[in-house]
Amino acid sequence: MQTEALKIVAVSAGLSQPSSTRLLADRLAAAARERLATDQDRPVEIRVIELRDLAVDIANHLVTGFPPQALDDAIDAVAAADGLIAVSPVFTASYSGLFKSFFDLIDHTALTGKPVLIAATGGTARHSLVLEHAMRPLFTYLRATVVPTSVYAASEDWGSSGDEYTEGLPSRIRRAGGELARMISGGRAASGASRALGLDDEVVPFEQQLADLRLD
Repeated sequence: MQTEALKIVAVSAGLSQPSSTRLLADRLAAAARERLATDQDRPVEIRVIELRDLAVDIANHLVTGFPPQALDDAIDAVAAADGLIAVSPVFTASYSGLFKSFFDLIDHTALTGKPVLIAATGGTARHSLVLEHAMRPLFTYLRATVVPTSVYAASEDWGSSGDEYTEGLPSRIRRAGGELARMISGGRAASGASRALGLDDEVVPFEQQLADLRLD
């Protein structure tokens, strides 16, 4: 019996071609796949979605409410992924408008519990906080499970080996990719255990838990 492949989807909001944003997305996906290949004996499928190719479709969908086929396929791929990598260039101290517009089209429940690795690219390191003040809150709002290590790549990071205080970019990529891989593996195991034990039907509402704690 053929083993079902794990699906990793990387969303790149880079505008140029070639793009450092796409390059970072590719390297993060490769790091996650390498770790999954070590930890699990199952195939891994990687799909990269280039938002620059969907920009007109995204704008039309926002206006009309009807996604063209290519955009609909991309949205479905994100929803069906076992793990998501989201990479945006920095514009005016935040993620790009194209990046935000795409995720505005994702159903608000589609990313619930999904492992997400966030990353960004920019000209200088002073924009690196965009990961924590903009991107992490966005995916937390969408109820995704964001991996602890986020990756920011400034222009000087490419080809840099780092120094005694800061890890080089390749090391950060490997660590973040490994964290995503572990979350994907753990999420699959936890999901299977929950279904086997019927735990999905035993969730007690928070209000009831509080009521049970009240003294008569």
